[in-house]
Amino acid sequence: MSKQPNIVMFLVDDMGWQDTSEPFWTEPTPFNERYRTPNMERLARSGVKFTQAYACSVCSPSRVSLITGLNAARHRVTNWTFAKNEAKDSESDELIFPDWNVNGITPSPDGERAVHAKCLPEFLRDVGYRTIHVGKAHLGAFDTPGADPKNLGFDVNIAGHAAGGPGSYLSEQGFGADWRGGDNHWTVPGLEAYHDSGTFLTEVLTLEANKEVDRSVAEGKPFFLHMSHYAVHVPFAEDPRFIDNYGDLPEQEAMYAALVEGMDKSLGDILDRIDKLGIADQTIVIFMSDNGGLSAHGRDGEAHTHNKPLSSGKGSAHEGGIREPMIVRWPGVTRADSTCDEYVMIEDFFVSILEMAGIQNPEQIGGVLDGRSFVPLLHGQSGVSTGRALFWHYPNKWGSDGPGIGSTSAIRKDDWKLIYYHEPSAASQFELFNISEDIGETTNLAACEADRVAALRKELREFLIDCDAQMPVDKRTGKVVALP
Repeated sequence: MSKQPNIVMFLVDDMGWQDTSEPFWTEPTPFNERYRTPNMERLARSGVKFTQAYACSVCSPSRVSLITGLNAARHRVTNWTFAKNEAKDSESDELIFPDWNVNGITPSPDGERAVHAKCLPEFLRDVGYRTIHVGKAHLGAFDTPGADPKNLGFDVNIAGHAAGGPGSYLSEQGFGADWRGGDNHWTVPGLEAYHDSGTFLTEVLTLEANKEVDRSVAEGKPFFLHMSHYAVHVPFAEDPRFIDNYGDLPEQEAMYAALVEGMDKSLGDILDRIDKLGIADQTIVIFMSDNGGLSAHGRDGEAHTHNKPLSSGKGSAHEGGIREPMIVRWPGVTRADSTCDEYVMIEDFFVSILEMAGIQNPEQIGGVLDGRSFVPLLHGQSGVSTGRALFWHYPNKWGSDGPGIGSTSAIRKDDWKLIYYHEPSAASQFELFNISEDIGETTNLAACEADRVAALRKELREFLIDCDAQMPVDKRTGKVVALP
């Protein structure tokens, strides 16, 4: 590309690693047979597919990491945000949770309960990009500046606010939550023109996104489109365009599969618009999800099985909660129909996107960046992630029980992942898995790999100390839970 590329960051909400007809494992699975995502397949055939892309286990931490380049342990938005100065942790019989950054991002310092950082779209706008947000934001709590993406560097905000899910996907319900007894905080804002139109929310957002792409091209400016869908988050609803394709599935699963297919149609419609405008060769497209697929509750069938062969799902430190489908197409750089098995982390998107835009060595407020550029991987380099450690920190309680779900800290280095459980009653304080040999995390090797556990514990502890990471308090003793 001879000029600044356009960049589309296509972010899906709560989409699991297996919620696609495009296999991200060594072999297709029954879930790959269930779902219809031809446009993910189309994107993968023209770009590079990442089989080991990671995010946090719930949404706000991932979104803040993507937009700041900081690990959740450092920015301290460790759980999902909503109301100003109000933590959304579920009650625990064992732990008192720390005073984390419940207000999310703010464009100016706001005590100890919000993170101050220069956000990705601010950097891009500084070098001439038109920055567009469409869909779910969930970056700052209600009644704080960070609730509005326009305060964080976006020129355009369509439908983004503080809520982490839609009131409804249906225009007949005004995209609001009255039908389920919810208040107007859940109403997707700014879409009144589509009320009672019969247009599904996923389609509305796509139509609006393509209008903004048209405007950007007409103005002759490079654009950054943060296409951030509410799909496939609850509350599930029947997408009338696709629900009949899944008549053989139970009700919740049929609605979920139709949401996935509607999301995929959105991807295809945006790719088609880019083609029609003649800008495909100047446009980078990045596909990612913000956390693992929902499985602990709200689904038909056995809990914690909806991401198999991965264990568990959203809210879990196991692979089902943190491993995501990721695809990148960068014309002239990525090799078509290629696969990358090296691992990347959600905070890597910040530095990588800036590098794609020509911004080298960005300086974050505070002088620290945790993300690393994955651009070398797009150029086909190998060994980039060898010896690198990835870190997760969740000193909170999400609200469900299950494998890997709890107050945890974790590290992945090469083939090995160590999880440290903060709850005193945890059956095992540590879980150690060889991910390459045991992708389903069926065998805890902590008892027979003492030296490896000790080495990973040390590295995890040192990282948490470097971040000044928060830990919960043990209710029995009144003392802060020890670092690993």
